[in-house]
Amino acid sequence: MSEAFSPPPRQPGIIGFIERAGKKIPDPIIIFMFLFTFSLFLTAAIGGLTFQTVGAGGEVVDYTLKNMLATENVRWIFDNALLKNWLSFGHGVLGIILIVMLGVGIAENSGLLTAVIKKVGLSISDRWLPLLVVFLGIMSSIATDAGYLVLIPLAGLLYAGLGKNPLIGMAAAFAGVSAGFSANLIPATPVDVVLGANARIFAEAQGVPFETAKGEALNPATMHYFFIFVSTFLLAGLGAWVTKRFVAPRLEKMSYVIPEDMNLDDFQVIDKEQKGLRWAGLGLIAALLAVYGLAVGPLATYTNEAGREVTPYLDNVILLIAMVFAIVGISFGYATGKFKKVQDVVKAMVTQMNTMGYILVLTFFCYNFLALLSYSGLGTYITYLGATLLESMHLQNYPIALIIGFVLTTALINLFVGGLTSKWMLLGPIFVPMLYQVNPNMTPDLVAAAYRIADSSTNIITPMMSYAGVILAFMRKYKPELSFGDVIAMMVPYSLAFLSVWTTVLVCFFAFEIPLGF
Repeated sequence: MSEAFSPPPRQPGIIGFIERAGKKIPDPIIIFMFLFTFSLFLTAAIGGLTFQTVGAGGEVVDYTLKNMLATENVRWIFDNALLKNWLSFGHGVLGIILIVMLGVGIAENSGLLTAVIKKVGLSISDRWLPLLVVFLGIMSSIATDAGYLVLIPLAGLLYAGLGKNPLIGMAAAFAGVSAGFSANLIPATPVDVVLGANARIFAEAQGVPFETAKGEALNPATMHYFFIFVSTFLLAGLGAWVTKRFVAPRLEKMSYVIPEDMNLDDFQVIDKEQKGLRWAGLGLIAALLAVYGLAVGPLATYTNEAGREVTPYLDNVILLIAMVFAIVGISFGYATGKFKKVQDVVKAMVTQMNTMGYILVLTFFCYNFLALLSYSGLGTYITYLGATLLESMHLQNYPIALIIGFVLTTALINLFVGGLTSKWMLLGPIFVPMLYQVNPNMTPDLVAAAYRIADSSTNIITPMMSYAGVILAFMRKYKPELSFGDVIAMMVPYSLAFLSVWTTVLVCFFAFEIPLGF
C-alpha cells in the first residue's frame, strides 16, 4: 500500500504570508497580457485627453492620448507586432540578450565555470574561506546554475571537512550567489545587458535622454561597470564579516549531521579538468589578444563625417565579451573531451537557447505593451501623474530620498515577485522616466543601479526565489528538520547588511558625482 502524500506544513507569520501572497500573483507574462488588453480599453475611454509637460529645454510640450481601438491604430498594432514592436524593439535588444547567452552557454555547458569554482574553492585556507566563498558566489552570477548547484553544496563540504557546521559555508555561498547577484568583475554580463538595454528602451520611449547627469552618452552593457567592480569587493568583504560576526557564532551552537554517503571527492577537480583549465588559460590569452587586435584595428576609435568620435569596440563590447566566453569555453571543452566535434559546440549553444524560451514569450508581450504605452501616449501620461504626485510632496529637491525610496520599494516588491528581468520590465517603464521627470539627476543608469541593489539584496529572504526549494534541500542534508523560516532567519543579517551598505555606496557615487560606468 503506497504511503499517502502529505504536503509540507504552512509557514506561520510573515514568512507564510509572503509565500501565500506570492503564489497568488500571476506569472509576469499573464500580467503583461492583462495590461495590454486593459490599456487598449483605457485608451478607448480616455482617448483625446490632452495634457502638458515641460520638455528637456524648458519648453511646454502638448500631448494627446490616442484611442488604440480606432481603426488606424488597430492596424498599427498588427503591422508592427512582430518586427518593430518585438524583434527589433529598442535597437534589437532581444538579439543582444540572446548573443550574450550563446557565449556564456558555451562556457557553461563545456563545464568550465563549474571547474573554476571547484578549483578555487578547494585551494584556499580556512582563514580566508568565508571571503572566498562569498566572492565566488558573486562571480558565479554569469552562470547561475553553477553557483547554486555547485558552489553552495561545495561550501558545505569544505566547512564539514574543517569540522565546522556546513550551514555556515552554505549561508555565505548563498549570500554571494543570490544577494550579490548583480555585482561582478566581468563587464557586459547577461544581467548588465538585460538591465542596460531595457533601460535605454524605457528612457527613449518617453524622450528621456539616455545619458549621464553630465550629458555623456551611456553604453547599456557597461554603464554600471565601475559601480559593480567596487561592489564586488565590498560585498565579498561585507559578506565575510557578516559570516564571522553574526552567522557563524549562531550556527556553531546548532547541531548538525554528516550524511554517510557524503564524499568530498565528488567535488574534486579531476585530471581532465586540470588539463582543460590549462587550455582554457591559453584560450583566454588568445581571446584577449584577438580583442586587442580588433580594438586597435578594424574597431579602433575614429571621427565620423559629423565630427563625432565613434568607438566601435565599445559599441560592440557585447559581441566581444561573447566571443571571449566562446573561445575559452571551446578550449576547455575540447581539452576535456566534452566537445569532440563542432556539432557538440552547436549543441551547447542550442541547450542554452532552450532556457531562453520564457524570455522570448515574455519579451513578445512586454515589448508590445511598452510600444503601446509609447505610441498611445499612455506611458507619458502615467509618468506625468506620478511625477506630479512626487513633486507635490517636494521630493524633487531630495534626490537621495528618491534613490532610497525606490530601493526600498523594489526590495519590498521583490519579496512577492521574483525574477530580475520580469520585474524590471514591470517597474522600469514607470520609474525610469518618472524619476527623471521629478529630478533630471535621476538618470536611467542611476535608477537601474538602484534597482539591481534592491533586487539582489532581498533574494535570500523570500520563499518566491526560484532556487529557494533547492537551497533548503541542500541544507536539510545536514539539518533534516530545517524549515525555510530557519533559512530566512539565517540570511536576514546578510540581506540587511547588503541592502544598507550597498545603497550607501550608490548614494556616495551620486553625491560625489563618481561615474557609475563607461
